Amino acid sequence: MSSTIWSVDDHLEDILAAVKPLEPIELQLPDAQGCVLVEDVTVQIALPPFDNSSMDGYAVRTADVTGASEEFPAVLTVIGDVAAGSGETLTVGPGQAARIMTGAPLPPGAEAVVPVEWTDGGTGGGPAAAMRAHSAAPEGASGEVRVHRPVEARAHVRARGSDVQVGDLALEAGTVVGPPQIGLLAAIGRATVKVRPRPRVVVLSTGSELVQPGEELAAGQIYDSNSFALTAAARDAGAIAYRVGAVTDNAETLRATIEDQLIRADMIVTTGGVSVGAYDVVKEALSSVGDEDVPGSGIDFRKLAMQPGKPQGFGSIGPEHTPLLALPGNPVSSYVSFELFVRPAIRALMGLKDVHRPTVRATLSADKPLSSPAGKRQFLRGTYDEESGTVTPVGGAGSHLVAALARANALITVPEDATTAEPGTEVVVVLLG
Repeated sequence: MSSTIWSVDDHLEDILAAVKPLEPIELQLPDAQGCVLVEDVTVQIALPPFDNSSMDGYAVRTADVTGASEEFPAVLTVIGDVAAGSGETLTVGPGQAARIMTGAPLPPGAEAVVPVEWTDGGTGGGPAAAMRAHSAAPEGASGEVRVHRPVEARAHVRARGSDVQVGDLALEAGTVVGPPQIGLLAAIGRATVKVRPRPRVVVLSTGSELVQPGEELAAGQIYDSNSFALTAAARDAGAIAYRVGAVTDNAETLRATIEDQLIRADMIVTTGGVSVGAYDVVKEALSSVGDEDVPGSGIDFRKLAMQPGKPQGFGSIGPEHTPLLALPGNPVSSYVSFELFVRPAIRALMGLKDVHRPTVRATLSADKPLSSPAGKRQFLRGTYDEESGTVTPVGGAGSHLVAALARANALITVPEDATTAEPGTEVVVVLLG
């Protein structure tokens, strides 16, 4: 461990310089959700692929309904049904109409669609309220229909290619594949797409005092909350996250556990055991794991000019040089460290351009000035109110206050060169989404 004190920005820069985006793979659409496209996707098939009806009604020639009114309806011969997805083709000749359903292709000869509400629906009565089902009124598909209003050419017709044309750019490289993008890809016939996969992140907590939730606590034990919080945070950042329950304070066991996990990890995150106590097992287990011949491999344990979260470890491990971030064991320190260092690294693995949480300037709303240690960047939990543009601290400065973290939606930043932040002044706030 070097005696240098690292700044938050330098430590993060070091991490991001070492973390390279994952190699692209071809994935089925459902598996591509949340991933970043690495190719431009062009349209191979126009949408819609054919002229189709936007209404239930009758496909007609416009000349046949010119001047039609309720008093003097145009009377047309119904030659049959055109349903969405039906392969049969009817040709509409002079004086004829075809019953057509929404989404069905406009038959040859027809120039427009008359909505069913502008007709008698083939019943010989007044205006129809709706199209009757073919099964309930087979006679509606033949016989006559009275049309009460004229239509212009192309009325109620969705033109072929009016959504996208062949050769159009559907999605560009760098797009995150969400539900609407998956819908578009499916609509243009793409079953798979080339993306960077979601990174697999293994989270493990260390500490012989840790017990899994649901079990009984003995004297001196606490529940393992970090592995749950950080696994959820990794998933929230876009990763596929695996949680390994607490590992006891034994360097050999820990090293063996980490080596076992490398097979399924694009990144490993440990929590606990990184400061300067006698039982700081992560440091003991990982201080000597580097390959001599690989510059920058191995884990470097550092002190950072920040509060909470001073002790941090970062490096790579194993034959694939898998990035490993070692975070403090304190619940709030570990979560703040995750937000500042691990989340950007996960998003860099995904190939996202913007890896950072958004920051805003907000007015500090507090009863008294906030104090901050000189030379350290302090991160305090806060609740940010977008409407008023204010941020209010929650809980104290203690790094063990998990309850306050659960109520916070932001981190209030007090810079290294400030020792106080006065109520009513502007502060920089990291929004936790």
